[in-house]
Amino acid sequence: TTILSFGTPNVNISPIDLLIGYPTNLILTWENRKKLDSKVYLPLIALVIIGSIPGVFMLKNVNTSIIKLIFGVVVIVLGLEMLLREYSKDSGKSSRILLAIIGVASGVLCGLFGVGALLAAYVSRVTDDSSSSFKANISAVFIVDNTFRIILYSTLHILTLDTLKRGLILIPFVLIGLIAGMKYSSIMNKNLAKKITALLLVISGISLVIKNI
Repeated sequence: TTILSFGTPNVNISPIDLLIGYPTNLILTWENRKKLDSKVYLPLIALVIIGSIPGVFMLKNVNTSIIKLIFGVVVIVLGLEMLLREYSKDSGKSSRILLAIIGVASGVLCGLFGVGALLAAYVSRVTDDSSSSFKANISAVFIVDNTFRIILYSTLHILTLDTLKRGLILIPFVLIGLIAGMKYSSIMNKNLAKKITALLLVISGISLVIKNI
């Protein structure tokens, strides 16, 4: 999404990202279903849907450059949060107020950009240390959110037949990547991967902001 944002309006990116992410979330939730925790995913589902509604309307009506500028700032913040998270030893519990803020903000970001990184930052704090717990609960939230946004995008004519065709063409490649990721996730250095990803997010976010100022 970040790479495509340099040359493509987000209103054309988010629907495709939504379509190609749908089957991956279904697979990850099923694979890790034993780790589902209703206390984690049910409140977040409600909050994310509430936030998705204004996010989707902003995506359709707000100026493209402004959206890209906001997105660039969001990407920088998320990248820095990921870096700080990796170097911080404090993983204390978050309050319900913080849960509500993150849930609604995540919904707005999902509606605008299809980005759930803020939600991921929270879920990683409230699930156990196993990656299975994280994958199960965040994917469950995304399944409901994706279903809701597919209906809303279709109603507002953001999701078109042409977009659907593009998404379907990309799904086989996404599934290949998903299978490879699932296969090698147990042997790769997760901390190093997170740090590299966070650094790339910060750099790309800065570039996007500079380009749209």
